[in-house]
Amino acid sequence: MPRNRHDPAKNLVGFLVGDVEYAVAITRVKEIANPLVIAALPHAPPSVVGVADYRGEVVPVVDLRIRFGLAPAPLTRKTKWIVVEVSGHHLALIVDAVTDVFGTGGAELRPAPALGGGNEARGVAGVANHGKGLVFVLDTARLRDILEPLATSGKIGATAPPHALPPRAGP
Repeated sequence: MPRNRHDPAKNLVGFLVGDVEYAVAITRVKEIANPLVIAALPHAPPSVVGVADYRGEVVPVVDLRIRFGLAPAPLTRKTKWIVVEVSGHHLALIVDAVTDVFGTGGAELRPAPALGGGNEARGVAGVANHGKGLVFVLDTARLRDILEPLATSGKIGATAPPHALPPRAGP
């Protein structure tokens, strides 16, 4: 059976965090996965809920709800991890639900409105039209601020954490 090829017109993976729709470039997405076991990581940034053994590599797990200033939510059937590549390392983004794979129809991303420091923290690269509304497209390169200190300290890499905790539960 022939394998389905990626449609180049569909260049974004859409997902929900709270009630807001976001997307990341499909070229940065390694996999969409169900949540794995998370090990606590002391002294990590608040949005890094721990690390996980992802296919033999220790990857940081970032809860986008916390990164975007929302309260953590309990895991549901729809909760997914979007594993992305950033600066040669993998990072798992916890999202409330993956919506679809879509394209911009050839249109360029529009700049996000300047709303203070929040856009920088979120890493919004721009805004695209999708369906009946707007989608905030994340610039995964802006997640380097999380990865660089962890990689330098040896907390992420090719070996699994020695003690794993059960998957994160809600508050």
